[in-house]
Amino acid sequence: MSIDQKRAARRHTLGLLFAAGVMAAGGAQAQAPAKQEVRIGYQKYGTLTILKGRGTLEQRLAQRNVTVKWTEFPAGPQLLEGLNVGSVDFGTVGEAPPIFAQAAGANLVYVGNEPPSPASEAIVVPKDSRLRSLADLKGKKVVLNKGSNVHYLLVKALEKAGLGYKDIDVVYLPPADARAAFERGSVDAWAIWDPFLAAAEKQLGARVLADGKGLVANHQFYLAARPYAEKNSDIVRIVLEEIAKVDEWGAKNPKEVAQILASQTGLDVDVVALAAGRYSYGVKPITNEVLEQQQKLADTFANLKLIPKQIAVKDAQLPAKQLASQ
Repeated sequence: MSIDQKRAARRHTLGLLFAAGVMAAGGAQAQAPAKQEVRIGYQKYGTLTILKGRGTLEQRLAQRNVTVKWTEFPAGPQLLEGLNVGSVDFGTVGEAPPIFAQAAGANLVYVGNEPPSPASEAIVVPKDSRLRSLADLKGKKVVLNKGSNVHYLLVKALEKAGLGYKDIDVVYLPPADARAAFERGSVDAWAIWDPFLAAAEKQLGARVLADGKGLVANHQFYLAARPYAEKNSDIVRIVLEEIAKVDEWGAKNPKEVAQILASQTGLDVDVVALAAGRYSYGVKPITNEVLEQQQKLADTFANLKLIPKQIAVKDAQLPAKQLASQ
């Protein structure tokens, strides 16, 4: 074989090796997990805000090539509306929002809940108000975010005072607008949750007429869009596992929690420290007992014509086996 022939053979061999390398690399790339994104809705409240601040969920999901997109909502009803229209996959709300959302046809599922936290919501009045008892609310204007956890608190508080829902003048406004109305004196009382409750107490001197103790459980629920949960139960399970870790950490580190919440919400440390002190930590799987409590809310709202129809809360339960470790 001549020198030219040897050179040509060598070039041919190198070409084959290069082509094989490209094909191998392409095959390896094809086998890598496709990049995904989980979109999480949160509020200025609860464990998800702490989880976002710590960044541990991003670290865990990065191993699966999954990124996290966080979207803040002013209240639970707005968050679940986002979930229903497909702009978020997972989120946290209080007791009443899932009832209103399910009654409106939202395709959602309960995937977990925190323990009761009844002191984290209250009906407050201005510090110089003449209202001293729940019975004094008769004929008065009470502002709240329609369909939020405090909606049920108000119903039960009125019931305790021997009043009906129609005995007061209800004004529906989101938290920021409700606070403005409260400060102006346009309303007589405000049904609100933490950290807005803590801010009203610390910054405005608002006086608590009644909180949820003895009236409501005030669970914090984790929900997901049903199609997302059924298709990505492994991701939902990981999110819940990371929430559990943050819950355990948060219960032991209140000062650090306050610092994270202050950074994430833009509220003063003393405000979020007061709110965080009323948190209940310890995410749990949804139980029949909790769903039965939710059914009582649904029946109450249906009887008051606050939702358009009766619903069966159990229809929004995701089978526990779907979230079992895989």
